[in-house]
Amino acid sequence: MATPKNTICLWYDRDAEEAARFYASVFPDSEVRAVHRAPSDYPSGKAGDVLTVDFTVAGIPCLGLNGGPAFKHSEAFSFQIATDDQEETDRYWNAIVGNGGQESACGWCKDRWGINWQITPRTLTEALAAGGDEAKRAFEAMMEMGKIEVAKIDAARRG
Repeated sequence: MATPKNTICLWYDRDAEEAARFYASVFPDSEVRAVHRAPSDYPSGKAGDVLTVDFTVAGIPCLGLNGGPAFKHSEAFSFQIATDDQEETDRYWNAIVGNGGQESACGWCKDRWGINWQITPRTLTEALAAGGDEAKRAFEAMMEMGKIEVAKIDAARRG
């Protein structure tokens, strides 16, 4: 397999493989492509430890780096996953939050490794793209939610 020209590199303390396998189990078009072990000792690990993991999340190429505890994730980076209905929204949200993650506002949640996710129903992005009063109503409804509720967004769109 050819190495992609552009890859998202996600820094983990030491759980890159576990995180990648979780993402591959939750999201379609996701897989763990390769696990690479350190050829010698390094500041936060030993020879033979998992150093990097090549994986995809919903078709996006990623590299998980077990770099140690020096750096933490923040909301400045998130995966945004578009969903088609409430069932799909619930499935992804519940998988992330139910696996040691935490809920946030407006469709955001965080997995147990600190990676941020936006689980965003397409009806919300369509409403915002429509502009005008429809966008305003949908936006105001979203601002009161944790996990996005499709029926409430649809009702707000209609007025």
